[in-house]
Amino acid sequence: MNNLYKFLDWLIRMIGYSLILILTSLLFTHTLYIDKEYFGLWSFLASIIIYLLNKTVKPILFRLTIPITGLTLGLFYPFINLIILKIVSLILYPHFQISGILYALFASILISILNIFMDHVLDKLKRKEN
Repeated sequence: MNNLYKFLDWLIRMIGYSLILILTSLLFTHTLYIDKEYFGLWSFLASIIIYLLNKTVKPILFRLTIPITGLTLGLFYPFINLIILKIVSLILYPHFQISGILYALFASILISILNIFMDHVLDKLKRKEN
């Protein structure tokens, strides 16, 4: 039962991340493109890839860029999220694309903020259950 609960928690988070990506693509239409033919599928696949990259590649990128992040007082950290989105864009091209630097940076910051908010809400709901 515990494994099922963990899987459902992960699935709910992936669906939430997918909705965040869809919302961001609707707000930043010229920056973040998700193929409209299977909108939900491509955003869900992008969410899974982002999740996997955040668990594997992002810690390595963070460790490599600690000096830059320190010198910029943490202002470089959103660029790491942008790099993750660019990698997803390379993997899922042409169904998921991110273009430009400035607006893509704003989009990645919005995605990060919405993810933090969603994680906070889901964690709060999980604590209420226990």
